[in-house]
Amino acid sequence: MLFNSTEFFIFFPVVVTLYFLTPFNRRWIILLLASYYFYMSWKPAYTLILIASTVVDYTCGRMMGRYTDEDKDKRRPWLYTSLLSNLGILLLFKYYNFFNDSARELALSLDVPYAMPAFELLLPMGISFYTFQTMSYSIDVYNGRIKPERHLGVFALFVSFFPQLVAGPIERAGNLLGQLHVGHEFSYNRVVAGLRRMAWGFFKKIVIADNLALMVNQVYNNPTEYDGISHIIATVFFAFQIYCDFSGYSDIAIGAAQVMGFRLMENFRSPYFAKSIPEFWSRWHISLSTWFRDYLYIPLGGNRVVKWRWYYNLFVVFLVSGLWHGASWTFVVWGALHGIYQVFGILTKEKRNALVQRLGLNSNPQVYKWVQVLTVFFLVCFSWIFFRANSINDAFYIVGQSASVVTNPAQVFGLDWSHDIFMEQGFKVFAVSVVAIAIMETVHLIQRNGSVSQLIMQRPAWVRWGIYYAAIVAVLLFGQFGHQEFIYFQF
Repeated sequence: MLFNSTEFFIFFPVVVTLYFLTPFNRRWIILLLASYYFYMSWKPAYTLILIASTVVDYTCGRMMGRYTDEDKDKRRPWLYTSLLSNLGILLLFKYYNFFNDSARELALSLDVPYAMPAFELLLPMGISFYTFQTMSYSIDVYNGRIKPERHLGVFALFVSFFPQLVAGPIERAGNLLGQLHVGHEFSYNRVVAGLRRMAWGFFKKIVIADNLALMVNQVYNNPTEYDGISHIIATVFFAFQIYCDFSGYSDIAIGAAQVMGFRLMENFRSPYFAKSIPEFWSRWHISLSTWFRDYLYIPLGGNRVVKWRWYYNLFVVFLVSGLWHGASWTFVVWGALHGIYQVFGILTKEKRNALVQRLGLNSNPQVYKWVQVLTVFFLVCFSWIFFRANSINDAFYIVGQSASVVTNPAQVFGLDWSHDIFMEQGFKVFAVSVVAIAIMETVHLIQRNGSVSQLIMQRPAWVRWGIYYAAIVAVLLFGQFGHQEFIYFQF
């Protein structure tokens, strides 16, 4: 079920009503049934994978709970069972054909016979999210950070909680599991705040992301038909599309959970205002970046190792992050680029600081800050080319065409603007997208000095409801209602 569907606008009020009408000790049943219905509305058979993952990790957690921290070695076989089962599911459904096809191409290039079959398997929705969520639970139980959950129904709800099941945030058991045991009273202010958060998410998804998608898809699905300027515009638009699409989902998920009294972790904090690549990753997809930090980067040794190993750890984490996003070499290159950015930033830090001092760039902190922000945005946009491109060849073609504009800006004056993307899709789509992005970034700037939500709550009722109605009207008038899936559903 999509958040931006008619079904969800019926489903959610019904679930919330039943939830608050049900006694505290039975609410988990309502939410569990709702969560499985939410997932089954996509493809019922694949719910069996979700159930299998739940049962295995619940069992492994209970078995590990039988042993004390002094007998940690006895927990290890159960930890391995949990990790191997989850990674096995990911490998089969998400990566088997990718590695198999790559091996076949290599074998053909070497004239070596290759007979491994390919499987036509549909990627289960949200599989990368709920498997990572359950793996973190097993690792935390193994390390003694949390106690194993004894209630199978509550644990099943932890794995399948419908607001964040499909595209996160990837919750930690230490945050969400305890909340599932607490009875939440109905609170008008909390419900309004949650609905307001959801409305903001729908605005970002339906008005910004889905309008931008019309132009981005036009160029990236037909790269040879467009010039360098169109490629640059489409790439910048994709940067905002994927942000609004994914952070919009997170806003809806966080708001929906908040309506019922649950707190989910923040997943985005204005990432395009970051002044460095590490800062960007502290603001972008926070639940995933902190997951890799805690369960891969630190176990590899983090930065408490010799320098070459530190660089290796950083690069491996981002390479794996790229592969997590999709079974394609374009995602691997995207992850590798961010790994290179990280290592290069560390290696050149002293020289860059010296250059800044020599040029006097830091004499005006505000100007220097925006130079940093724009530099990071450029680097991130460059990497987005590989993330969005349909193939490696397409990505390099787009890079080449974009570079031709940078090296020869005079060619802009000779372009046939009638064939540009915003002319083909209609100027309204282009104008709505630009204005909506400006509104969003204005809100982000205001939030740096205080909560926009609090500012709205301090206004008179007629002002508050005027803002709410304006947002609803904007979505209805300027949104794209084609039931466009969220980008991260494919991951």
